[in-house]
Amino acid sequence: MNTPTIREYRLFEKAEYNPDEFSYTLPTEDDLPYDDGDVMETERHKEQMNLLIDSLKACWKDSRKYYTGGNMFLHFEVGGAKQFKGPDFFLVMNADSRERKSWVVWQENMKFPDIIIELLSDSTRETDKKDKKKLYSQVFGTPEYYIYDPFSQEFRGYRLSSKSAYKAVKPDRENRIYSNVTGLYLAVRNDRLRWMTEEGYILPSHEELSESERKRAEYAESQLVSERLKAEQERQRAEQAEQRAAMLAEKLRQLGVSAD
Repeated sequence: MNTPTIREYRLFEKAEYNPDEFSYTLPTEDDLPYDDGDVMETERHKEQMNLLIDSLKACWKDSRKYYTGGNMFLHFEVGGAKQFKGPDFFLVMNADSRERKSWVVWQENMKFPDIIIELLSDSTRETDKKDKKKLYSQVFGTPEYYIYDPFSQEFRGYRLSSKSAYKAVKPDRENRIYSNVTGLYLAVRNDRLRWMTEEGYILPSHEELSESERKRAEYAESQLVSERLKAEQERQRAEQAEQRAAMLAEKLRQLGVSAD
């Protein structure tokens, strides 16, 4: 019996197919490759990927079901020879947030990413702008696709049209692009691609939140020390005033002058 194609699996999905009842034995993330030993192009690419993932997690926490990851294998062909290395960043809504070795679409009820962000480099630029753009629109059906160059700051956004093709999205006056999937904006700020709210609040990562908390704690401590120092100075001034008054009263008494 032949292995089912991706189109067959999409038909199963529409028919409320239950993978546990299917007669084929499908490979899982434990059976499939998940690491080829490659590292991201530069440290800046790695930091940018982690920033996009971590800041979204820090904001959403457990408020909704989603999975976000990056630079991991994304398997979409059952029995195919391709082991496709996944996007630099991707987000899947209505998915369990459990840890994964790779994203295997038939293991995830045929869910493909809802957002994909590729970080451009000299070695991937043409592929990201052409081959992957076509793959993500025609095969994945990913509603939103973004490309960003961490060095040149080139940033573009695309939305999927009814013809399974991407249409470019123009940034607003503040050079932000709104994401319908997340309800947030994407914008380049301080040479980094950031998630941003309608009000312009940049979503901080856990590291940035920790640093902010540390600074707030240090400021609170400095304020406490300042208040204590101020109180001590007030106490000393009061004591000195009492001592001067007592000395003056004693001199007046010695001179036979009534303090009253």
